[in-house]
Amino acid sequence: MSGARSSSRPTSKRSRRSRPLSFDELVRQVLAFRDERDWRQFHNPKDLAISISLEAAELLERFQWKSPAEVAALVADPQGQRQVSWEMADILILLISLADVLGTDLVKAAQEKLQENERRYPVERARGTARKYRDLGVDDR
Repeated sequence: MSGARSSSRPTSKRSRRSRPLSFDELVRQVLAFRDERDWRQFHNPKDLAISISLEAAELLERFQWKSPAEVAALVADPQGQRQVSWEMADILILLISLADVLGTDLVKAAQEKLQENERRYPVERARGTARKYRDLGVDDR
């Protein structure tokens, strides 16, 4: 996703596809949904970042005060799984919108971050531990 706008975006009415969407198709669909409603005018980095945080809090709320067994039951239940997945989808939709506003290529950014994490968490030091990279004796450039 480069943030470039295309006049040939599919409309959100095409959301009922039988095959899974590619990431690029999902991006086009999210942006078409936004643009069809003239919501771009409300999408600025600050408000989108706040909205991502609020949606993440809604995701956390699904798990709050639940034991590991209750969490397992929640995600095993189709309705619970749907609730959790929809909260995750809200976050993804807003993240796509923020990336568009900022002109960020999410796939490239994720690849770069994974490369940095590979440096910070080499397999021989990080395997099987939850310690931070600085506790693994890895330099933070």
